[in-house]
Amino acid sequence: MDDSKMVGGKVKKPGKRGRKPAKIDLKAKLERSRQSARECRARKKLRYQYLEELVSSKERAICALREELEMYKQWCTAMDQGKIPSEIKALLTGDEQKPAQSSSTKSSKNSNQS
Repeated sequence: MDDSKMVGGKVKKPGKRGRKPAKIDLKAKLERSRQSARECRARKKLRYQYLEELVSSKERAICALREELEMYKQWCTAMDQGKIPSEIKALLTGDEQKPAQSSSTKSSKNSNQS
C-alpha cells in the first residue's frame, strides 16, 4: 500500500510535517485576492441598492400615511364646524366612490385650504 496523498497536483508524503513550502504561486494568490475583492464590492453595491430601494419605499408609504392623516384632520375640522364631508356621507349611505373621484376631491380640498 502506498500511503502518499495527492494534494494540489503534488504528492505529499505522510512523514512530512511542519509548514507548507513557501513556493505558493504568488500570481494565483494575488488574482484570487483581486477576484475576492471584486466580488465583495459587487455584494456591497447590491446591498446598498437594496437598502436604498427599501428606504424609498418606506418614504413613499410615510407620505401616503401623512396625506391620509391630513385628510382625516380636515374631516374632523369640518365636522367640528357642523359640516359633514361628502366622503363620510358616501361611506354612511353605502355609496361607492371611484378612487379617481375621491383623490380629485382630496386634491381640490387641499388646494382650497391653502
